[in-house]
Amino acid sequence: MIPESFIQELLNRVDVVDLIDGYVPLKKAGANFAACCPFHNEKSPSFTVSPSKQFYHCFGCGAHGTAIGFLMEYSGLGFIEAIKELSNRAGLQVPEDEGWKPHDAPKITALTEIMARAAKYYYEQLKRSDKAISYLKQRGISGEMAQKFGIGYAPEGWQNLGDAFDDYTINALQLAGLVIKNEQGRLYDRFRDRIMFPIMNQKGEVIAFGGRVLGEGEPKYLNSPETPLFEKGREVFGLPQARAALRDKDTAIVVEGYMDVVALAQHRIGNVVATLGTATTSVHVQKLLRQVDHIAFCFDGDAAGRKAAWRALENSLEVLPEKKSIGFVFLPEADDPDSFVRQHGSEAFERMIAQATPLSEFLLRHLASNCDMNSAEGRARLVAEAKPLLGRLQTPLLRLQLVKRLAEISGFSQPEVERLCDLRPIARSAPAKAPETEVFTVSPPATAVVAETGAGESAAARPDTDKFCRCAFTQTVM
Repeated sequence: MIPESFIQELLNRVDVVDLIDGYVPLKKAGANFAACCPFHNEKSPSFTVSPSKQFYHCFGCGAHGTAIGFLMEYSGLGFIEAIKELSNRAGLQVPEDEGWKPHDAPKITALTEIMARAAKYYYEQLKRSDKAISYLKQRGISGEMAQKFGIGYAPEGWQNLGDAFDDYTINALQLAGLVIKNEQGRLYDRFRDRIMFPIMNQKGEVIAFGGRVLGEGEPKYLNSPETPLFEKGREVFGLPQARAALRDKDTAIVVEGYMDVVALAQHRIGNVVATLGTATTSVHVQKLLRQVDHIAFCFDGDAAGRKAAWRALENSLEVLPEKKSIGFVFLPEADDPDSFVRQHGSEAFERMIAQATPLSEFLLRHLASNCDMNSAEGRARLVAEAKPLLGRLQTPLLRLQLVKRLAEISGFSQPEVERLCDLRPIARSAPAKAPETEVFTVSPPATAVVAETGAGESAAARPDTDKFCRCAFTQTVM
């Protein structure tokens, strides 16, 4: 086990202000530093970092912790991974005991039983709450769907879980993230007056909860903290319920909210999971690609949605294998998956998923949108921006396609792009004439237009490639 003394020494060596400023630009605000919170959307800064206390706290969503907690929350790392990352930064060697097994005490089984009992209690409370039932009905969620996902309700009050457990004071309730002890030593329920979504592991065991506030209030969603059972950078919501649909569709649709998953399932779209209030991690991608060949990330079309999509792309590059594909769907700015499917229906939503923008196309569009493609400087910047991403991509065939496309856009030759990006050349056959449709032109205005088929090319003449990776298109890049 990593000694507590080492953890304290590590926190003394790492300046939390410097660490967070590397991810989120901070501004001086009196004795502290401030920024817009990276863990929820807000227009005015409520996220503060204290250099004297070496602590961060968001007055909007309640996120708080030390440098270790920030790395876990922001990057989706587990506790041990965060310790190792900070140790590398500080130049410290992590002491490890070979005989130690993570989370030996208390036993995982005991915590699992506690979470199962809490889930049963919340589910029973839903049946007794008219306002919670009314809320779900307003959102179009049936009793059958609530049962399928084990949706419950945490009543108002401070110690309601005392009705579910003989001893409310046992430490395991705090370790499981169900009960909080304040500075005065008083115990109280973490979740109060919230619709409760049980988060299950692949075995169907409850390992955490997501609680949605009824009506207005902050934070809108409150999640269980990291526990011996739960690392949110490794888990997704709705996986056990989606398993059969994932096998049938061979595609995982990844959305941002619990309610989006349930609403889509209500409309017979069952191959949907959600990340748990954190950015998509490489572990999320690996877990899903072990079960399906295709992932479609579905985000809102606003700036926050595109930012989330870009982080998902970055964290997918190193774990995307050959013969697998990733696509991106951007909804209209006023919609989320829940509102879109209720207004337009499941067929319209599934059409958007089938037409998902391939990872390669999204990557090039995003980079080009930040460069002046009408100038030599802008095209040079495009190659420079693409360099670290191409270096992380582990699929030689897709990388080769991206290099070719990048050469066309930038005006460099393919060997020049490979040399400038420090890529080892991949063996190529004799050059062939490119199809008419595979043409990049560089011209204003700053728009991108995609046509799936070219002039005179029949569907039968095209190879039956993956639906997310059909790259025969004409595109105008800004």
